[in-house]
Amino acid sequence: MQRFLLWAALGLFALYFLTPMYVMLSTSLKDMDQVRAGSLLSLPTHATGEAWAKAWGSACTGIECNGLKPFFLNSLMMVVPAVLVSTALGAVNGYVLAKWSFRGSETMFAFLLFGVFMPLQVVLLPMSQVLGWMGLASSIWGLMLVHIVCGIPSTTLFFRNYYVGLPQELVKAAMLDGASFWQIFFRIVLPLSTPILVVTLIWQFTNVWNDFLFGVVFSGADSKPITVGLNNLANTSSTVKEYNVDMAAALIAALPTLFVYVVAGKYFVRGLTAGAVKG
Repeated sequence: MQRFLLWAALGLFALYFLTPMYVMLSTSLKDMDQVRAGSLLSLPTHATGEAWAKAWGSACTGIECNGLKPFFLNSLMMVVPAVLVSTALGAVNGYVLAKWSFRGSETMFAFLLFGVFMPLQVVLLPMSQVLGWMGLASSIWGLMLVHIVCGIPSTTLFFRNYYVGLPQELVKAAMLDGASFWQIFFRIVLPLSTPILVVTLIWQFTNVWNDFLFGVVFSGADSKPITVGLNNLANTSSTVKEYNVDMAAALIAALPTLFVYVVAGKYFVRGLTAGAVKG
């Protein structure tokens, strides 16, 4: 009875949590006649992908009516290098701070840790000045650099705390065998980092892809990310509010995050299972 009640409560919570997703998906598959005639929870009488096609290629986002496609491509060009570079730098930083401590390393880690909790609004003005000096203002490269810099404190924290738990004897044994700094990192430490690597990639991808503040502040007319495009699409005034197009656009913007969670989560579970077997 206790197990049944537990599963029933969890099922109700899951149903409550997934109801908005169901409403968005069902509304995006309806035409406007079905949206007006039915309720939010009703299924589409005949599913159609017209709203998805319009949201992708022809919906108006201000004065231009090119849909979310250019914004989606901008986000892809920005998020992949930003996530990979910030994760790689965080892994090296965490490795150094955990296994190659030097004088002042704890102080440096404290300053990096401060960057995790610092309000992002504080860096808007100085970051815009720096991007202007570097000639990267209002560009995808500038937006990418901002996300890399702001992601380093979080990635360093994740990897440092994970590497502290690795046995120091592994590094010492490798040093006795003549392994160098980078050989130890790539051949010993990095192969043991699958769980934290996947967690960091998910964290960074989610933060960068769904960011709106940096996207609206540091991007130009041709470099706006998907979140800014979605906001412009939803707020563009027209004679008829097309809720099905808005819902389809929101789902298009969320699909990459969902894909990363599914794919990376599978490797995360596989890494945890392998680690448990080795343990």
